[in-house]
Amino acid sequence: MTLEQAALARAGFVWGGFALFLGLELLAPYRPSTVPKASRWLTNISLTVLNGAILNLLFTGAILATTAYVAREQQGLLYLWGLPGWARMVVAVAFLDFMLYVWHLLNHEMPLLWRFHRVHHSDIDMDVSTATRFHLGELTISAVIKLGLVYFLGVQFVELLVFETLLVLSAQFQHSSVRVPWALERVWWLLFVPPSMHRIHHSVIIRERNTNYGTIFSLWDRILGTLLTDVDQARIRIGMGAYRDPARLRLAHLLALPFTRPVR
Repeated sequence: MTLEQAALARAGFVWGGFALFLGLELLAPYRPSTVPKASRWLTNISLTVLNGAILNLLFTGAILATTAYVAREQQGLLYLWGLPGWARMVVAVAFLDFMLYVWHLLNHEMPLLWRFHRVHHSDIDMDVSTATRFHLGELTISAVIKLGLVYFLGVQFVELLVFETLLVLSAQFQHSSVRVPWALERVWWLLFVPPSMHRIHHSVIIRERNTNYGTIFSLWDRILGTLLTDVDQARIRIGMGAYRDPARLRLAHLLALPFTRPVR
């Protein structure tokens, strides 16, 4: 796959999923917006486009080169273990998702990383546009770590593409303001992350926010004791207590946010 094809494939998954969950939000919304949707979306989508352009320029070529190198040289744990193709895929996706869980937890626990991650949590409402509302600094560090993990594990490009696709769709689903039948959520919650689980993670209450770090799988939260379920969904207030003024959460403010005074 060429650089252009890789960039187009990722963009297709991002915007295809965005259109899908946007449509579902409009058809069956979970709750009404507390602030004007248009201005939030302008900010979130502008940030997404800016980040995507810069990250594609900086890292898409490096990712393609790294996956090609590990495949050519048979580098990484997956090659040492000699797993069949289906098992390689399962291990690659599970391992990368677990490392993303660890990375997410560190973004909440380490003050320097939290400075960048609070851009994501400062959104006053949560919908599909929140899924890609991140500061470029956080995404850049994450991309460097991902390169190291691809080399260490020996992840093939198709395995990485499957993981990235599942990651994007999972993030969009769990952030979307979609009314999901409770019976489906209960079943989904056994293995994966539904909107109700991630809604708790976006609560203004810090002890609730510092739980439910999973993105694709909920297993890591269950195993490591960071899962929280017993929360009244109707009373969850989204965002951060220090950032309640929409006028101070525009694009320029978000870009500067990590360099302002630290708050929880």
